[in-house]
Amino acid sequence: MMRTDMHWLAASEAARLLQEGALSAEEYVGACIARIREEEERVQAWAFFDAEHALEQACRADDRRREGRPIGPLHGIPVGIKDIIDVRGMPTGDGTPLHAGRIPLGDAAVVSRLRQAGAVIMGKTVTTELATYAPGKTRNPHNLEHTPGGSSSGSAAAVAAGMVPLAIGTQTNGSVIRPASYCGVIGFKPTHGQIPRSGILTQSRPLDHVGVFGRTLEDAALLAETLTGYHEDDPDTQPIPHSPLVQTLGTVPPLPPKFAFVPTPMWDQAAPDVQAGFAELAELLGDRVETFNLPDNARDALEWHRTIMEADLASSFEQEYEQGREQLSDTLRRQIERGRQVLAIDYRRDLARAQMLGDAFNVMFDEFDALLTPAVTGTAPHGLGSTGDPVFCTLWTLCGLPALSLPLLHGENGLPIGIQLVGKRGDDARLLRTARWLEQRIAAE
Repeated sequence: MMRTDMHWLAASEAARLLQEGALSAEEYVGACIARIREEEERVQAWAFFDAEHALEQACRADDRRREGRPIGPLHGIPVGIKDIIDVRGMPTGDGTPLHAGRIPLGDAAVVSRLRQAGAVIMGKTVTTELATYAPGKTRNPHNLEHTPGGSSSGSAAAVAAGMVPLAIGTQTNGSVIRPASYCGVIGFKPTHGQIPRSGILTQSRPLDHVGVFGRTLEDAALLAETLTGYHEDDPDTQPIPHSPLVQTLGTVPPLPPKFAFVPTPMWDQAAPDVQAGFAELAELLGDRVETFNLPDNARDALEWHRTIMEADLASSFEQEYEQGREQLSDTLRRQIERGRQVLAIDYRRDLARAQMLGDAFNVMFDEFDALLTPAVTGTAPHGLGSTGDPVFCTLWTLCGLPALSLPLLHGENGLPIGIQLVGKRGDDARLLRTARWLEQRIAAE
């Protein structure tokens, strides 16, 4: 690879070169900084970026290796952090003027784990307003007139534009999978509770997930494995062993995987190029895929999600609403106001329904290795006034199932479309391995 192309190095390949001493962290981070300076005016992926601080971290990483001290799996790897995640000494603006200028004194749990693994924290990537729907400034690197998706807009765009090989986002509805699809990168949302959320803006405890972006499955597995595990400040994490993601990804499935194509009752909202792409995929997979139609009342789960999310938004952002509602978008104000009307009995009922639905989906994995469904309704919408529709993500987020978007299709306009794979709750390693098999199967055709 030419030196001018170094910013396109996959994180897993760069990690190997860095650990061997064939590449310096200063050199690699410097290439990413140059790329940010080249592309940021167009893409606008960053809420905060400090090139000098990034280079200081890189130089310290190089010193550590030269001195023979232990180095971590992400030694010298640049990572972007969504701007709802606390990084010590960097502003966390949460996409709202109400939080402008807040500089946390400590790191979120995921940032602490990145530092322990040797990563270089490049800065804060743009989020939508309080990680909800009102867009930020970020544009889609594939076409600047189209949305990058949200709410993890800057994280997806930064990876797609070659600014960083890895970035962290969050998902409460479709905020990892959707921007990954629109921007043509890997987006991986692990099982609910796999990655701790302490030090991250809370929307909804039962729905909030931490997710990762990368350009390869190896990169996504490497970052997710680094972040996964119990943390005492997040009660939804569990002190149990987790299957090694990177190691499992590198293995061959004992049998060719079997897929359930789940169009969901929202299939009629998929654009013709999405429907055509899935028809071709089904033909390619042959007897390895079966169509599994959910009952029509599965659409009701969208309302369960809305009830839970809006009630929790009303609770989480009560102070913002009471003290600065005029600075909130109309959309978020309406969500909070609806959430304030939700009855406790309805909230608890829909939480219980979501748990039962997730249990029912989990039974399917006795027969299928992964569910196959669109990540989005179509390519990234034109214009920057919306971040697109998360309708194909809602069910899986509600149930806490692991999901990922593979950038395997393109629309008639040439923009990327992701294929979404959904796995068994807690079996994230199997999902990644199945995705690798599918990726290789398509590449072989």
